[in-house]
Amino acid sequence: MTLGTKLAWDDTVLPFQLDRSDIRGRVARLDGVLAGVLKQHDYPEVVEGLVAEMAVLTALIGQTIKLRWKLSLQVQSNGPVRMIATDFYGPQDDGTPARIRAYASYDADRLTAGAPRDQVGEGYFAVLLDQGEGTTPYQGITPLHGKTLANCAEAYFAQSEQLPTRFALSFGRATEPGGPEHWRAGGVMLQHMPKASPFAQELPGEGGTGDGGLLQPADLLEGDAEENWNRVNILLDTVEELELIGPTLPPTDLLVRLFHEEQPRVFDAMPVRFGCSCSESKVRQSLSIYSARDIEKMTTDDGRVTADCQFCGAHYDLDPKSVGFEAEGQSDG
Repeated sequence: MTLGTKLAWDDTVLPFQLDRSDIRGRVARLDGVLAGVLKQHDYPEVVEGLVAEMAVLTALIGQTIKLRWKLSLQVQSNGPVRMIATDFYGPQDDGTPARIRAYASYDADRLTAGAPRDQVGEGYFAVLLDQGEGTTPYQGITPLHGKTLANCAEAYFAQSEQLPTRFALSFGRATEPGGPEHWRAGGVMLQHMPKASPFAQELPGEGGTGDGGLLQPADLLEGDAEENWNRVNILLDTVEELELIGPTLPPTDLLVRLFHEEQPRVFDAMPVRFGCSCSESKVRQSLSIYSARDIEKMTTDDGRVTADCQFCGAHYDLDPKSVGFEAEGQSDG
């Protein structure tokens, strides 16, 4: 696809509510975030696509939570793409950007010519919510289910949170006149307003009507709520892929186009950026559990202890005498 220069609504997440339907949602557009994530690695195109899909899911889900620290999504599988991990760091202050980082582990010789989801086999979709020091992290896990990672996320919310949730995503390589190809992604998330706080509900005692007993929205809603959910989903089915990532339709106009009869109400958009939380001090902290003998085994032939961040590619080169719980206390400074 061919697109123009960076748009005002790129790298933002716009919250909205459909007042007639008691449904909330988000619209996300990612551009520079994906550039920051993907330039750190030389992934095959199919892996880049999966990382882009997970990144936009992370942006949409992360914005729904009153987040003080970090939301992490993870896919673990027995397929060629063994793992995709993303982190969403909440804004430090009002009006400042949230930060997203992501990476994938894969076996290049096992990748196939099939669809992206074919590269992810059986496994699980996990959500970890960490609200920072003094709190207990929340973790939810469900089996991978569906034809896309978005379907896996929908299944997670139905099973683990009992929240009817729907995603419509688009992502792909874009070109600008005279510029290189780069990835763009966009999407809409719909979620029925919860009766209780998200990430705090219990699994039901019996299965649902979906494949393998999975819960479906019809199992979680009834009466007017089910009718509203079905009506809004039919409207979302009319969205076109280019409307989700193209240059001509701002998110606010997209909402009016799709849901004008549902009385959409928008809130302040949240900016998002690529960002990593790694640091030398955190590397030193992670090594502090090792003895001098353990550190010696990690030391290179050049007499250094090195570490690389899988998310951003940062390289740390440390004096072995300055790390571990028996360190002499000196630093490379």
